[in-house]
Amino acid sequence: MSSAQILKDAEDRMEKALDVFRNDLKGLRTGRASPALVNPLRVDYYGSPTPLEQMASVSCPDAATIVIKPYQAEVLKDIEKAIRSSDLGLAPNSDGKTIRLSLPAMSGDQRKKLVAQIKKQAEAAKVSCRNIRRDGNKHFDDAEKAKTMTEDDRDKGKAKVQDLLKLYEGKIDDLGSKKEKEVMEQ
Repeated sequence: MSSAQILKDAEDRMEKALDVFRNDLKGLRTGRASPALVNPLRVDYYGSPTPLEQMASVSCPDAATIVIKPYQAEVLKDIEKAIRSSDLGLAPNSDGKTIRLSLPAMSGDQRKKLVAQIKKQAEAAKVSCRNIRRDGNKHFDDAEKAKTMTEDDRDKGKAKVQDLLKLYEGKIDDLGSKKEKEVMEQ
């Protein structure tokens, strides 16, 4: 592997780790209504788990309400059942055509737990990036041992991988702190 290939691979993998962290944050209940809260739900539709977004439109008319409008009326009960059995802790209210989910205000204790969870997920994302750095460094060491790269090129490559790590750790910290502020400001 060339130096450029090793760096490109490391950057691609760190970007994927950042995307996973970003998606994890979207699914956290912050006290503010968001379609991302219910998008991960799978509804049992004729025996197969189907993503909610394929079965219904999801909107948020205000900061404390999620409205789900099924494309087919007969799946309303299945969607309600999926919401009740999920770990969201929300009670669906149905009028026969739509489902309304009211998000209660979060207590201070719930907010602190959520901030701790955000920090834990951020640290897991950073650990993932550090493992990617370790793999990149190993590739540089292997290339130098195989005499396909000079010692100076190896050291420069390792420094570039370290710079990538710092960049992505900074991005992870930024995303985490923004989400923490969002949780605590309500």
